[in-house]
Amino acid sequence: MGFHHLNFLAVLVAAVSTMLVGFLWYSPVLFAKPWMKEMGYDPNDKAQTEAMQKSAGLAYAGSLAASLISAFVLALFLHWMRAEGARIGAMTGLHVWLGFVATVQFTGALFAKQSMKLFAINTGYQLVCYLVMGAILGAWR
Repeated sequence: MGFHHLNFLAVLVAAVSTMLVGFLWYSPVLFAKPWMKEMGYDPNDKAQTEAMQKSAGLAYAGSLAASLISAFVLALFLHWMRAEGARIGAMTGLHVWLGFVATVQFTGALFAKQSMKLFAINTGYQLVCYLVMGAILGAWR
C-alpha cells in the first residue's frame, strides 16, 4: 500500500484544524460553561483549574496525535474513493463521523450513564472536525 499519492501537507492542516475547532468549541464563546457543568467541574475552584491546566499539555499532544491519525485515515478513504472536492470530502467526513464516531461515542455515553447534553457537546465537536477535515482533504486532493 503506497502513501505517496497522499497530500501530507493537507493531512497536517486538517489535523491542526481540529485543534483550532476545539479551542473555539470548548471556549467561553461556545460550550466551555455547559461542558464544565456536565463534567462536574467548578470553574471557581482554583485548585481544580490549576490541575486541569497542568495536564493540558499532555492532553493537547495526545489530541494532536489522534487528529493526525484521523486525518491520515480520512485522506486514505478519499484517495481510495478517488473523491475530489471540498463538498465530497465533507460528505465523506460526515459519513465517517456518523458510522464510526457518533455510534461509538453514543454507546460509550449510554454505558457511562453520561448526560445526553455532554454527549451532544462532545460529539458535535467531532462532527464539525470531520466536516472540516473532509473539506480540507477533499479540496487538496
